[in-house]
Amino acid sequence: MSRLNPRDTAPDFTLTDDAGKAVSLADFQGQRVILYFYPAAMTPGCTTQACDFRDSLEPLVDAGYAVLGLSPDTPEKLRDFRQHDRLTFPLLSDPDKQVLEAYGAYGDKQLYGKTVQGVIRSTFVIDDDGKIEKAMYNVKATGHVAKLRKDLAV
Repeated sequence: MSRLNPRDTAPDFTLTDDAGKAVSLADFQGQRVILYFYPAAMTPGCTTQACDFRDSLEPLVDAGYAVLGLSPDTPEKLRDFRQHDRLTFPLLSDPDKQVLEAYGAYGDKQLYGKTVQGVIRSTFVIDDDGKIEKAMYNVKATGHVAKLRKDLAV
């Protein structure tokens, strides 16, 4: 698994969102994007992280960022997640894990002291030219959005 670094070109993708619509990274050309990867909708850590992004969305958007969440969940499960937690940004479905792998966000990780294959909770800030500005792997669900906002001065 190869990881992305600042100044790398962000891998483009087209995925289905929670509303069944095709969403491409190219749709956001000329805009800064926060793309975050999480293991599973409607789990405690992923809910905390998603709600933190929801609660911080207005200042992030005001600072020029779009926020996209991505997991291997089905669009239907993502729709339920969005509705249940009143999420206000697109949730993207990557069931084949191709985008997760392209970003280095799927592979070996530690879970309760064991090495397992799975989604590595990660966040990428992509600049308006489609380059990686920040690549953060193994982030914590709790407190991550606050730290990201501080790092971005938002």
